[in-house]
Amino acid sequence: MIDSATLADRQSFSIDEMAAILSASDADDIEAIRDAAGKTLLSNCGPNVYYRGLIEYSNICNSDCRYCGIRRSNKGVNRYQLSLDRLLEAARWCAEQRFGSVVIQSGERQDEAFIETIVKALQLIKRETRSDVLPHGLGITLSIGEQTKETYRRFFEAGAHRYLLRIETSDPALFSRIHPDEQSLESRVAALRALSETGFQVGTGVMIGLPGQTSEHLANDIAFFKKINIDMIGMGPFIPHEATPLGNESLNDELQMRRSLLMIAMTRLAMPDINIASATALQALDPTGREKGLRFGANVIMPLLTPSDVRSDYLLYPGKPCLNESAIQCRDCLEARIKGIGRQIGYDQWGDSKHALKRHNKGQKPVSP
Repeated sequence: MIDSATLADRQSFSIDEMAAILSASDADDIEAIRDAAGKTLLSNCGPNVYYRGLIEYSNICNSDCRYCGIRRSNKGVNRYQLSLDRLLEAARWCAEQRFGSVVIQSGERQDEAFIETIVKALQLIKRETRSDVLPHGLGITLSIGEQTKETYRRFFEAGAHRYLLRIETSDPALFSRIHPDEQSLESRVAALRALSETGFQVGTGVMIGLPGQTSEHLANDIAFFKKINIDMIGMGPFIPHEATPLGNESLNDELQMRRSLLMIAMTRLAMPDINIASATALQALDPTGREKGLRFGANVIMPLLTPSDVRSDYLLYPGKPCLNESAIQCRDCLEARIKGIGRQIGYDQWGDSKHALKRHNKGQKPVSP
């Protein structure tokens, strides 16, 4: 039987030990793991849950990932790109609601027109969201795929300071199964390294429940996070879109949910001071999925700010929640969920991870894998 106090006091874990925790199925063991992760979170990061207002800027994508609903080969998608005015409107609303930070997410593109628009948007958001409580404006995270190091530099100098680039799996064979030949794990890892060298706080993450994925694979993913000295994690259950080659390959919801929560907890235990998001996809499997993610060690949540008329067009996976809610409804719902589990919202804060602040103060950079 797993002892919560002993687990919370551990300083390191082997691959086999992490895999055993990730394979837990006994209810008492799972509760002990959850309790240990919760204690680790509170002692290292505190009780705050930080908001990242999520703006899905465009669903135009050059990539063709075999699980994703906005892959370029999906001809059934109504493609869109928000105007700069609508993007700024959402960002200003985010600041007015005291969220502190915003995420700009889109399909993956590298054309100059797209890059220049992002640069301009970053500059305007920084300028227009300054206030007494946010003298440097909103904190900005980008999640817009692989770019050149020069492009990352332009984004950083324009005002973004966090970047999320998920690898989806650190296993080369699994990566190849879910991506087309032109995409490579090596390229993804090189991009993560370039982001850190540019000065970004760097985030990555994986999908949980991929076909053929084992607990050992997931344990190795956590080892990968540690090796590259990552600052923040965004990960969630594998929920393939039905209009994709992997559309019929997924685990049952109960198993997906359990593995996802254990992955959050194990990552928290292994990396006590990073930021971990409770993914919206958890709520696609369970109506209380996002608060469960918070209880298992997450400390970031992303209220959806995408304009309601295009939300259903940014459908990476089926069953996405909050499609018919206004931004205000989404805000109020999340606030109630967070307070309902005894946590508090870190309003008017960027909410940078303690790990990132320590690393940048020491001048450290991730180790090359």
